[in-house]
Amino acid sequence: MPWHGKKASTCFSGVEYTSEEELHKAWINIKKEEKNGRLLMQKIRCVVERITYQNPENGYSVMKCKVKDYTELVTLIGNMLDVNVGSVLLVQGNWKIDTKYGRQFEASSWEETLPATVYGMEKYLGSGLIKGIGPKFAQRIVKRFGVDSFTVIEDNIEQLMEVEGIGNKRIQMIAESWQKQKEIKNIMLFLQENQVSTSYAAKIFKQYGNDSIKVMKENPYRLADDIWGIGFKTADQIAMKLGFAKESYVRLRSGLMYTLSELSNDGHVYAERQQLIDRATELLEASEETIVKTLDEMIKKEELILENQISKTDAEGNSITPIYLPPFYYAEVGVAAKLKKLSDSPAGDKLYTRLTEARKKTGNNELSVDVGAIEKITGMSYDDIQADAIRKAATAKVMVLTGGPGTGKTTTTHGIISAYRAYGLKILLAAPTGRAAKRMTEATGMESKTIHRLLEFKPPEGYQKNEENPLEGDVLIIDECSMIDIILMNSLLKAIPPTMRLIMVGDIDQLPSVGAGNVLRDMIDSMAFPVIRLTRIFRQAQTSRIVMNAHRINEGKMPDISNGKGTDFFFMENKDAEAVAGEIVKLVQNNLPKYYHVEPSQIQVLTPMQRGVVGATNLNLALQEALNPAEEEIFMRGRGKVMIPKPCLRRSGFCFRAQDKVMQIKNNYDKEVFNGDIGIIESVDDADKMLVVNFDGKSVEYDVTELDEIVHAYATTIHKAQGSEYSIVVMPVLMNHYVMLQRNLIYTGITRAKKILVLVGTKKALSYAVRNVTVSKRNTMLKERLEVNR
Repeated sequence: MPWHGKKASTCFSGVEYTSEEELHKAWINIKKEEKNGRLLMQKIRCVVERITYQNPENGYSVMKCKVKDYTELVTLIGNMLDVNVGSVLLVQGNWKIDTKYGRQFEASSWEETLPATVYGMEKYLGSGLIKGIGPKFAQRIVKRFGVDSFTVIEDNIEQLMEVEGIGNKRIQMIAESWQKQKEIKNIMLFLQENQVSTSYAAKIFKQYGNDSIKVMKENPYRLADDIWGIGFKTADQIAMKLGFAKESYVRLRSGLMYTLSELSNDGHVYAERQQLIDRATELLEASEETIVKTLDEMIKKEELILENQISKTDAEGNSITPIYLPPFYYAEVGVAAKLKKLSDSPAGDKLYTRLTEARKKTGNNELSVDVGAIEKITGMSYDDIQADAIRKAATAKVMVLTGGPGTGKTTTTHGIISAYRAYGLKILLAAPTGRAAKRMTEATGMESKTIHRLLEFKPPEGYQKNEENPLEGDVLIIDECSMIDIILMNSLLKAIPPTMRLIMVGDIDQLPSVGAGNVLRDMIDSMAFPVIRLTRIFRQAQTSRIVMNAHRINEGKMPDISNGKGTDFFFMENKDAEAVAGEIVKLVQNNLPKYYHVEPSQIQVLTPMQRGVVGATNLNLALQEALNPAEEEIFMRGRGKVMIPKPCLRRSGFCFRAQDKVMQIKNNYDKEVFNGDIGIIESVDDADKMLVVNFDGKSVEYDVTELDEIVHAYATTIHKAQGSEYSIVVMPVLMNHYVMLQRNLIYTGITRAKKILVLVGTKKALSYAVRNVTVSKRNTMLKERLEVNR
């Protein structure tokens, strides 16, 4: 163990110094060497006391560290994103003098070691890394065993019974956690040796346990296949260090898988053969010939699937050759076949049976329900298109209802439900997200579930509702269907029995699903099912400038940005990104809450991109500092009002505190929280490295190693806001985001606002977005498959 047992705390090129005075002299000599062009690297060994700053984008950190024989804490700076408070570091770098912050040690490389001093041991044990030992027990253990504390835990852990408050149950917890941390440390050292971020260590251990290093040495590319958050490039970095050949089959295979996976992240269900070859050649820097050979071998082994049954041409009329990852191929084929079967099978309910018999008897194939009678039941009146939707829904097995804001989708859906209920049909309601399901419940007065809950997902078994155990009911109505990707649609259709009806409701002018596919648009374009398009904006909706402007944007026209008293749509001109970020903070923290008498938590900032000054990452840091700062004021007897730091858990440069607004960014079936769910952190335990998030009344625990599954959600990207509605939305629109400024993105962002929308930016950027209808085309063959099956 480096530096173990050494009395000195610092070392320059192998020379040890026992006092700060000697160190300072050495530092002066170093500066002389610097001037002569001979810079010597130096080492310090330190304990991290606190982390004062971390940049989550590049990992730059500023830390205060305890170094032996120093009267004051040493400032350590450098890229050290994965370091925690209590870590003992051996750091290589150089001293520097900053005109503003004084003397600092700038790290060029570092490694984490076990502490050698009593102080370091207490800090390490009390950091929360070892479950069962917090600051209190760390102090007691070190007081009892001194420098032998680690030896006792390692070799004779039963001796901990001599420490007050520690029993058998806690000893077992400590033993398991100690062993786990030992293995994680070994993995961290392995990753450090290969210049890979050590933040992956806990995930790797969770996946492979004590075989982690063995697995990484044998085939590091398994990391990319098995562990969420680790991509091909990280695995490739390890493989190159271990001497894997650039054109080895295992590398090319993983690179092709990665390329297809990246394309699916962009919404593509398949890759065209040459597109895949070109991208993989660029990524792997290998010859096209070897990539083609690898690709053909993978197709032969059915690791990838080549579509040769359905023909498709590109815009120039050239035939294309689609290549799929198996899950996407079977999902797309499955969706087409199941929709065809569902559409062709008779419904099993009373309404369908009676109408079918009446049509046969009268020869009138237009015979349907009496919409006038439905109007009396609901107390509403329907226009011709809405009435047509209700009549078509009475006999349809699969139907699509689409339209923009204010066109009466909810009213029409209510009429369809009323017609079904009049004949005693059992109706199921669902939506892709929790928020969309909640809005559906509020609009209909009936229970609506997320699709995952409807299908009763239980890890690790999967969906409990499927072909063998289908849903029970006569009709399923799904809202916000533009969000449904091809994989989820396939799982949903598996659970729908042939006798059930399916009504899909959504706005196809919104952004398509985050996942691969374009299900709703493909269903409409195939003309395989009845489609009702609602176009009339109802009078009550015409008073909302949000609604009217959304339709103007959809028609390629500039929105009305005249502001004025009583409007719900505001535009604030500002072209400076820094100023816009500051204005957004001011709006959320003070202006909007004061004027509209709402809490800042009810205001949602939506932005086109993740990165940049007005991107979600930077805005979240600024909004967190304004709305939930690092310190809070408390009253202490004898001292009056004092500022104390709030408990905080750090991960990837972000600091999570109680009352922070956060979002889940991946489906976690164990916790039953899903991509896009927003919650509030209700408690943080910095000793045990745990926090609890409240998602709509449900408390969910997160270990520090799981914090990469959540992000701050004071600001989110517009993509992440799909299916949600917020009382007040604030949105930057600047040319900084020109690569993302598209009509459907701005349209989606605007239509998330229920009561008030504030745009901050430039007319030029807004105009650019309105005119830009270049929607990225997605590689999907669902439309063609539905046309063949029609």
